[in-house]
Amino acid sequence: MRAEDRRWAWAEIDLGAVARNIGTLKAMLSPGTRLMAVVKSDGYGHGALEVARAAMDAGADRVGVATLDEALRLRTGGFIAPIQVLSEAPPRAAAKLVDAGIIATVFSEDFARALSRAAVAQQGMATFHLKVDTGMNRIGVRAEDAAAFVESLRGLPGLTMEGVFTHFATADIPGDWAFDRQMERFSATLEEFRRRGIDPGMVHAANSAATILHPETHFDMVRCGIAVYGLHPDPATHGQITLEPAIAVKARVSRVARLAMGEGVSYGMTWHAAAPTTVATLPIGYADGVRRSLSNSLTVLIGGRPCRQVGRIAMDQLMVEIPRGLEVAVGDEAVVIGSQGAETLTLEGMAALADTIDYEIACGLGARLARVYRRPRGSSGSSS
Repeated sequence: MRAEDRRWAWAEIDLGAVARNIGTLKAMLSPGTRLMAVVKSDGYGHGALEVARAAMDAGADRVGVATLDEALRLRTGGFIAPIQVLSEAPPRAAAKLVDAGIIATVFSEDFARALSRAAVAQQGMATFHLKVDTGMNRIGVRAEDAAAFVESLRGLPGLTMEGVFTHFATADIPGDWAFDRQMERFSATLEEFRRRGIDPGMVHAANSAATILHPETHFDMVRCGIAVYGLHPDPATHGQITLEPAIAVKARVSRVARLAMGEGVSYGMTWHAAAPTTVATLPIGYADGVRRSLSNSLTVLIGGRPCRQVGRIAMDQLMVEIPRGLEVAVGDEAVVIGSQGAETLTLEGMAALADTIDYEIACGLGARLARVYRRPRGSSGSSS
């Protein structure tokens, strides 16, 4: 049975759009520069395994995740291409990383030693990238300590440093001084590595914003997350690249009711009909990622026309007012994010209404919301 038939609310994921976005991003890179597709948070709400496969088929070189569990879910799903965990795992998880062939991130001595012990115990080698903190002050070994830290690891068996990376805090803010300062610190760190005879290996720093706005940050690899899904990291990137949103969120009308003037809708009765009107119910709510804070401000599309959401958005349902002249019946398709007719509702627009960023809205599209994948013609659907 199709997901749309089990429940009248679902997300459609266009894997062809993912592939085309990968191609667009790769076209910005110099020959030989690698691209990591970041699929953390279950592929930003799009489904990590399916997006990872589509990205690799489209020419990505590896994928990145935030946690070991995310990496292991990909392996369990049959994904055999390189996976890099972009944060340091707890020391006790080192053996799992080595066993699954996951590329680790290192920035502490405790974890480095645990990774070494795990590699020796399994008679193998553990590959890692060094995370350098150049000013974001989140994770990483401080830039001024990085070279000495790497030298301290030389006596640890079983470790191979494949690369060195940092992360920008303000790459999406054109002309920001903090970005320039981070770049200066990272460049100085790499220079110090070379002065001491340390091969930094694969150097990478650029997230989606830096990939689009700052070609000088491309180095040996870029790490693209939000842009892979056709979403812009900041308004500044809109004029620089054309991306295709990969997600649409849809539902079917589950009830149509005629309300008399003055009747209220949903919890708290925060909306009352100003005149006799028709209200339709959609079986989708804040448990699916449509935020309660958007109550009485959201718009959905039915019959190609904008319909105002009314009353409080509940956990499982929301209601919309049907404009005059629009005939609506149970089973009609409604669009919460995406296009219908000549109208389009964007995830970015929803984020603006919620006073947040598109990343957060995308990641909040709940696992309860079934995903329907649209594959490009000729797609292998392989695990890469």
